[in-house]
Amino acid sequence: MEKQLPQVEIRAWKLNDALALSKVISNKAVQDNLRDGIPFPYTEQDGAEFIETMLNADASGTFAFAITCYDEVVGSIGAFRQNNIHNRTAEMGYYIAEAYWGKGITTEAVKLLCSHIFGNTDIIRIFAEPFSQNTASCRVLEKAGFTYEGTLYANAIKNGNILDMKMYALLR
Repeated sequence: MEKQLPQVEIRAWKLNDALALSKVISNKAVQDNLRDGIPFPYTEQDGAEFIETMLNADASGTFAFAITCYDEVVGSIGAFRQNNIHNRTAEMGYYIAEAYWGKGITTEAVKLLCSHIFGNTDIIRIFAEPFSQNTASCRVLEKAGFTYEGTLYANAIKNGNILDMKMYALLR
C-alpha cells in the first residue's frame, strides 16, 4: 500500500505568516543545516522583515514561498536567479519545521517549486548545495529527481566546523 502524503502546497508569503515562520526557524536543529546570518532566536519581527523583503523582491529572480501542510505554514522554500553567465540558473534552499521531517513534505515542496520555475521562467538549471552530513536533505533532492554532481570539499564553516557540501542539480 502506497504511503499517503499530507496535503502540501507552496504559496506566496503573507505578512501574517511571520509568527508561524518564527516558530519554524527558531530551532537550533533547523538552523544547524542552514547558512549563517539568520538570527537565533528568530522573532516574529525577523519573520515579518524576511516576508516583506521576499514580497518586494524582483519576481523575475526571486521565487520565495511558504511551504504549507493542510494550510499551516511549516517551512520555507525559495530559489534565486544567479548573475552574469549563470543568469538562467537558480540556487534553491529550503527548510521545514523539525516536527515535519521525514514525511515527504519537503520533497513534494521541492517538486512543486521546480515545476513552477521551469513552467514560468527561462531558467534551465536549479541547483542546491546541502551540507554533506545532512543526509536527509540529500535524500530529498534525490527523491525530487536531482542529480548528484559532486562534493565540494571543505567548502563551508558552520558552528566552527569545516564542512563538505554536495552539489545537486535539476535541468529543465
